[in-house]
Amino acid sequence: MLLYESGISGNCYKVRLLFAHLGVAYERREVDVFDRSDRAAILGALNPAQRVPTLVLGDGRALAESGAILHYFAEGTPYLPSERFERAQVLQWMFFEQYSHEPNIAVARFWAHAGITPAPAEAEAKRRGGVAALAAMNAHLARRTFFVGERYCIADIALYAYTHVAAEGGFDLAPYEAVREWVERVRRQPGHIPITA
Repeated sequence: MLLYESGISGNCYKVRLLFAHLGVAYERREVDVFDRSDRAAILGALNPAQRVPTLVLGDGRALAESGAILHYFAEGTPYLPSERFERAQVLQWMFFEQYSHEPNIAVARFWAHAGITPAPAEAEAKRRGGVAALAAMNAHLARRTFFVGERYCIADIALYAYTHVAAEGGFDLAPYEAVREWVERVRRQPGHIPITA
């Protein structure tokens, strides 16, 4: 299998982290997330959105979007609950990550890495959105060990990817004790790798 990805991307890290837990063998091909001028040539035939991660399976089929890749590979493993309601909860938190968390925390981090100075109103909107997402996570985790069913799963992987590097986007995790404790529990999972791996 071939993973088109970027080492700096939290979305790509989600896939690498699950693969590390599962012992999945694959090749990596780095795609620049700052200069997108060659995206059509690299990914156009594989992924109409031309985003990373994009995974080419052994049979040549391509699968894109981190959540879809996580779900595909977690099927039949401990990383995706078998119980119907818990599976729906996993999706609930993965959708939360893509709609409430990633657009704020990941975008602010991207701006910092790319040296982009957004308009003050835009920066403040991202800050407010990110704080709201972290507060929601903290409230949920205050009574739980992990996001769903008291077991580490792909919902945790999806949310961990950008949460553990939130400081790079200007988000201080100090006020969110339950989130900080959860981050440490995720780091202690067997097979864990850092985003830099």
